[in-house]
Amino acid sequence: MKIIECAIDGPVILEPQVFGDERGFFMESWNAQKFAEAGLDIAFAQDNHSRSQKGVLRGMHFQNPGPQGKLVRVVSGAVFDVAVDLRRSSPTFGKWVGVELSAENKRMFWVPQGFAHGFLTLEDGTDFLYKCDAPYAPSNEHSLAWYDPDVGIEWPTEGLEVQLSAKDREGKLLGEVEAFA
Repeated sequence: MKIIECAIDGPVILEPQVFGDERGFFMESWNAQKFAEAGLDIAFAQDNHSRSQKGVLRGMHFQNPGPQGKLVRVVSGAVFDVAVDLRRSSPTFGKWVGVELSAENKRMFWVPQGFAHGFLTLEDGTDFLYKCDAPYAPSNEHSLAWYDPDVGIEWPTEGLEVQLSAKDREGKLLGEVEAFA
């Protein structure tokens, strides 16, 4: 497994070793020992799966209290996946990092606790899987505004009709969210 550091300390891109032939492919998407050896000693509490059509934007979500770290990947389709640093003590507070995840590139993205997370689907029928290191707590969930000019996420929206949930349309600006210490 290859680990690619991001411009922000914490999130990492993971490229699994893929074994393929004319029949298809095989890869390990999770191995506790190998991840721990790579510095990602994580105990997961919950697995989630979402399916979305092209142009759906989900995010930017975080839980506080009870933050979640997420190991995310795409098994069908493609997304532009984003993490925003919400740790006030961090030198990269309010900065973002984005990566394209797809069934084709098989990349995974680790989004640690203390970050808002979201993604924009780039293809119809995109299946997005994520392992969480803490359970979902609806009363602790918050949304950072996906369009916040102070964060400045460069979403690849050209040619897309962005679809949002009511909750995501009401996301708060960076200066208004309940950030982490």
